[in-house]
Amino acid sequence: MEKHFEIEKNDVERVILVGIANRDNESYIIDSINELEELATTAGAITVEKVIQNRENVHPGTYLGKGKIEEVKELIEELNATGIICDDELSPAQLKNLEELLECKIMDRTMVILDIFANRAHTREGIIQVELAQLQYRLSRLSGIGISLSRLGGGIGTRGPGEKKLETDRRHIRKAISQLKKELEEVKKHRNLIREKRKKQGKMKIAIVGYTNAGKSTLLNKLTDAQVLSEDKLFATLDPTTRQLVLPNGTEVFLTDTVGFIRKLPHQLIKAFHSTLEEAVVADMLIHVVDSSSDQVESHMKVVYETLEQLGATGKTVITVFNKSDKEESDKYLQDNNAFKTLRLSAIDGYGIEQLLDIIEKKIQEDKIFIKEIIPYDNGSILNQIRTNGQIINEEYRNEGTYIEAFVDIKTFGELNKLKEKSLI
Repeated sequence: MEKHFEIEKNDVERVILVGIANRDNESYIIDSINELEELATTAGAITVEKVIQNRENVHPGTYLGKGKIEEVKELIEELNATGIICDDELSPAQLKNLEELLECKIMDRTMVILDIFANRAHTREGIIQVELAQLQYRLSRLSGIGISLSRLGGGIGTRGPGEKKLETDRRHIRKAISQLKKELEEVKKHRNLIREKRKKQGKMKIAIVGYTNAGKSTLLNKLTDAQVLSEDKLFATLDPTTRQLVLPNGTEVFLTDTVGFIRKLPHQLIKAFHSTLEEAVVADMLIHVVDSSSDQVESHMKVVYETLEQLGATGKTVITVFNKSDKEESDKYLQDNNAFKTLRLSAIDGYGIEQLLDIIEKKIQEDKIFIKEIIPYDNGSILNQIRTNGQIINEEYRNEGTYIEAFVDIKTFGELNKLKEKSLI
């Protein structure tokens, strides 16, 4: 007879976290389990115990070994736990077998992250992307989560499309996925139109990337007064926000905040959020925000660079800012060998902001070409382009036109040469 492990909508889930460690990754798994606790808290659950089993590999059929399963079963009864969360993505067989053996609700890391995303998505694009990721996850696990999908209660894993009581039928879910993909394509077309419009303006694009809760949105707010939601929690914001930033020397750039990265970011999310995450791919420069107050700085940075590589966003100029310097020890040694420049910064109180802007200005100037030209008064469009995208050092009004000394980008320099070839300047 099929069993149901229902969680009332107003009840707080009490969960046991479990993970597998071997001799080579024990410290990593401890950090990962601690992060899983943060994820569980963000999803609205209380962690009552953490269990790590030392074994070379996860059990292919039950994730945990037989003895550890018995131990966890005793803990469930002793601590009045309502379920367990595994630190890895479970196969359908593992999910089904654990549910039968432990007789409680079984979740994995991916399910928790998807649940958080479902609760955080507010824009139409974000909602579509989360629903798509959830349905793709469920479709791949239909043979193992029939019980889970049939629950009518609340708790982790029931937000988003779960609330719509979707049939657990492959054909139905595939149809829903197809429809969501069509809707997402329309949203992507709109986003691409906006990108093309910005591209024609010739302004440099800078993306803010980093581990979740590192302070990316706070930095965007400080630099541009964007008024983006900024909270001390994982995945406070999902939707990218682009604002114009005017540097002290007058150069205008586009600055985009991106969704935070995390360990073991589900591939369903990377695939569904590709149009959002690719803001980092199309950017000319990256500002890598690191929470310097964390004791996991190095592992967080490693995850960010691995994710950027997965997205195909490597080979760009990276400025790494060690944020939250107001919280960390001043003598703490911090470095990033992948960065063009590094600096300490506090996005809350503004410490280091002027230095960051100075580094951005100098890097942009390095990539520009110095010109001395007289622009005829009837060629105002190229002059406006120089003023918008370049850095003017000297400007004089003369009889034959406007005399300009400025640093310009390659595109503007090329257009100036075309005008010269046509003897228009």
